[in-house]
Amino acid sequence: MEFKKPRGTRDFLFEDMIERKYVEHTIRQVVENYGFKEIKTPIFEDLELFTTKSGEGIKGELYHFKDKGERDLALRPELTASVARLYNNNLQKTVKPLKMYYFGSCFRYERPQAGRFRQFWQFGVEVIGGTSIYNEAELIAMVNEILSKLKINNYEIAIGHLGIIKGVLTKLGIDSEHQTKIIASIDKEDYDLLNQLLNDCEVTDENKDIITSIINVQGNRNDLNTIKPLLEDFEESLEALNELDNILEIVEVFGFEDYNVKLSIARGLDYYTGLVFEVYVPDLGAEKQITGGGTYNLMSLFDSEEVESTGFAIGFDRVMEAYHRQNIEIPQNTTPKALVVPIKKDFVKESINIAQILRNNNIVTDIDLKGKKLKKNLSYANTHDINKVIIIGQNEIETETVTIKDMNTGEQNTVKNSEIIKYIRN
Repeated sequence: MEFKKPRGTRDFLFEDMIERKYVEHTIRQVVENYGFKEIKTPIFEDLELFTTKSGEGIKGELYHFKDKGERDLALRPELTASVARLYNNNLQKTVKPLKMYYFGSCFRYERPQAGRFRQFWQFGVEVIGGTSIYNEAELIAMVNEILSKLKINNYEIAIGHLGIIKGVLTKLGIDSEHQTKIIASIDKEDYDLLNQLLNDCEVTDENKDIITSIINVQGNRNDLNTIKPLLEDFEESLEALNELDNILEIVEVFGFEDYNVKLSIARGLDYYTGLVFEVYVPDLGAEKQITGGGTYNLMSLFDSEEVESTGFAIGFDRVMEAYHRQNIEIPQNTTPKALVVPIKKDFVKESINIAQILRNNNIVTDIDLKGKKLKKNLSYANTHDINKVIIIGQNEIETETVTIKDMNTGEQNTVKNSEIIKYIRN
């Protein structure tokens, strides 16, 4: 009987994993340089954790099940809710700000298509507490540094602030349910639906024009000035606009100026309260968004103290797709790797001793225990990017030496056993 991988999942082979580990390591290095520490949450949680955050309608997108104790559980569809739960369980009394990051697989039951899988990976960061303006600016600068170090081309970081549009809707007396629908229509760029919803709420043409002017703002900090006069009667909106201006000023202090102010970003989720941002790579077509985030408050789900948080999640698989679309090559790994080859099976014990010396000195080492011909071992070394082949024969054993062949240059030298480590590292 032949078994195949489940629909919407993938197998990653050697070359795939070399690429993925390089990208993962690069992202980890950047976020740790900014003082973030790693956390891990369970791969499944109580189903209610996700339905409380996103509503009962999300069940159709989840892998959920009852365990043997009749508990309703679900494989996590994302990690933000799990992080909020972790904070509530373990970290409420910890000194703020808390700077944490996570990396792991998530699961959604949806139709597999280009750029969308049922098992996918997220790399995310969260800052809980602290001074939100500086947190927000730092995260945007950090996203830019990640993408720059990954050498992704032609990306766009778009930044908005939900407080601006929400302030207008609140001042117009629009209830929270209709606000959610209006913001969702803006997020989907469904402007016919937006107009219909505004009509249902009896919004005047003048106020419609104000809303349209807000969501049409694109550009830099100076473009925020174009709507300031329109917001004189909307105190909350004006406050949010000034806050965004302050955030962008700090972003520029971090050394990043090539952002795009885009006030039509809505993110489509109830829990975002202020700054929102998204990252696009146009080469990915319809699935061009690789990162999204902002400021939110999820802690109210647990009846715990309210604490503002800022975070983002990187769609790791879309980053890898950008690598392939843009033909980005990872740097060549120059770490020494060795293959120990006993010329005869009689020399296997000596070869194992040499291999263990190399491994104890953190040199990646393979060994031929099958007794293949030298030509086949050299071919194996080429296939697996092994740059040093260590040959052990009768003469080498008698003289306590080895013969080392450099697979890059073809050069071959005899080296004393006591000098193998120094020779390979040099």
